[in-house]
Amino acid sequence: MMIALSIAPQGSAACAALDLLPVNAALVLGLMTALWALSVLKRDASIIDPWWSMAFLLVTGNTVWRTGPTPGKTLLLGLVSIWALRLFVHLEKRSIGKPEDPRYAAFRKAAGPSWWWKSLFQVFLLQGVLVLVISAPLQVAAAAAPPDAVSLGDLAGLLLFIVGFAFEAIGDAQLQAFRNDPACKGKVLDSGLWHYTRHPNYFGEAVLWWGYWLCCLDQAHGAHTVFAPILMTFLLLRVSGVTMLDAHLSATRPGYAEYIRRTSGFIPRKPLD
Repeated sequence: MMIALSIAPQGSAACAALDLLPVNAALVLGLMTALWALSVLKRDASIIDPWWSMAFLLVTGNTVWRTGPTPGKTLLLGLVSIWALRLFVHLEKRSIGKPEDPRYAAFRKAAGPSWWWKSLFQVFLLQGVLVLVISAPLQVAAAAAPPDAVSLGDLAGLLLFIVGFAFEAIGDAQLQAFRNDPACKGKVLDSGLWHYTRHPNYFGEAVLWWGYWLCCLDQAHGAHTVFAPILMTFLLLRVSGVTMLDAHLSATRPGYAEYIRRTSGFIPRKPLD
């Protein structure tokens, strides 16, 4: 595999990505509309969750397919595939036999009979727009012109991806094992990675997205897509991740408030005494 020793701009990947944006938007719209229709039939809007990662794989794969493979893009597509498929399988297995996620159930109750069509905009199309915005670094990197050898930025991105993916995958596995143990019911997970951060999976997710961003820095204007990992990190911290889950668990899980006091909410560190 060739290694590029420079991360200087090469070609017009950003322009190519913009040219392909309508096609990618149409694909995401089709996926989200199909999922919405299925959710109406099943009365379960939480079916969107596993497909979130697959929408990013759809956009990245389509862009690579339409612009042609290169060493750099092959590496990127491999990383996105590993992340997307692992998360899809994990969330699908976790949802088997479970009712609608409480978040969506609360939206359904608040909206009443009109939820069937409001959910199209409030859940599915909203997440579709977020996919297109947050995938900006992936679209730029995946539209690179040949030769697009593996660059130092790609290697740095690969390193961050490995760290982030490990935190996310190991954290999810430790949490699932904890939930599967009847002796742990009602308790707070405070071991493994969860001893150093209350949300190792969210931390890992943020880190790997910064890795994706590094992979597009060898393209002209690639650095300008920094808004994407910033937005993803903000969502994980303040919207659908840390803040929401901490509030829920503090109200429902004895001992969680003390866990919050001594354990980092995001970046791993040694717990306080």
